[in-house]
Formats: sequence, structure tokens, C-alpha cells
Amino acid sequence: MSDAAAWDARYGQDAWLFGQAPNRYLESMAPRLAPGMKALCLGDGEGRNGVWLATQGLEVTAVDWSATGLARAEMLAKRRGVALHGVTADLTRWSWPEARFDLVAWIFLHLPPADRALVAAHACRAMAPGGMLLLEGFTLAQNGRRSGGPRDPALLWTRITAEHAFAPLEMVECLEGTVVLDEGPKHQGAAEILRGLWRCPKA
Repeated sequence: MSDAAAWDARYGQDAWLFGQAPNRYLESMAPRLAPGMKALCLGDGEGRNGVWLATQGLEVTAVDWSATGLARAEMLAKRRGVALHGVTADLTRWSWPEARFDLVAWIFLHLPPADRALVAAHACRAMAPGGMLLLEGFTLAQNGRRSGGPRDPALLWTRITAEHAFAPLEMVECLEGTVVLDEGPKHQGAAEILRGLWRCPKA
């Protein structure tokens, strides 16, 4: 079974694996957002983050390789009375636009190192001048905890990994530490997290 098929099966059995509320770090960015901004949500699954951004007046593209997850995302968007453009695609093979997005949200998207480097390079080029990239992911210290995340340490983040991945951008902040997750049944309890915000140079 491919990874996409595996996620289709997961979303098909249990709805809202990570809840319907947005990621708290993303939600904290509300003062930086403005209606009409263009946002890209990577690996957005059932759409909790993309739909929230749409309720803030942003024009949102959500990309995920699970068609089942994106169908739920579009259902949630309809329920909230907003539009969401869902794209079923493998981010390593997607035809990325360039210099388009004012916000790229990379939230709990777990990729092998080579794929992560490729997607990060595409994400940096997809940002409009002055645009922001927001990251939240599990760190190596998460390994063994039951609050979520992959078991393969190669899929986890370090500050050095993040700095290297987004080197073309200007770092606004990059923080590591323990947070308490309450995001559906799959993200519950104390977790070791890296949160970061980068900005695309204007010139």
C-alpha cells in the first residue's frame, strides 16, 4: 500500500484525526494576516488549518496526497461557509507555482530528508516577496512519546535542519520546546516541538 493509500484508509475509517481546530501556532499568526492574502497549506489532510485561514479571508490552496482527506477538507470548508482549493498531489512531483504565496504553512508534514529538501526548495520559490513560511514539527526529543509524530528519527526536525532547509529566507523566529497538544485523537499530550517563522526577502 502506498503512503497516499494508507492515509486514504486512515481518513476513511476515522474522521478528524487531528481535530477541526487550527494549529495553535498558526492561530497565533492572526495579527499578521489580512484578507486577500494567498496561502498554501502543505499536507493539510482534513483541512483544519486551510479552512481556518479561509475564515480569516485568505485565498487558500491546500495540497495533500490523500483525496479522502481533501474531500473532508472541502466538506469542512462548505460547512464553515468558505472556499478552499484542494489539490491532490505528491509535493515532490507537484507543479509548484513561483512567487505566488503570502503564507506557506508547513505543519506536521513529515518527509524523508531528500524529499524534505526538495519540497523546502520549492516552497521557498513559491513565496511572494515579503511572504511568510510557518513551520511546526516534532523534534528528535519527541521520539518515544505517545503524543504523536513519526517513529523514524530521520523525519523529525532540528533547528539546524530547519535553518538549512529555509536558508534562502530570513528567519523571524525558531523555537524548540515542550507544548501540550490537543489536536484530535492523534495529537494529545506533552510533545517536543519546533516552531519557526521565516520571511521571503522583498528584494
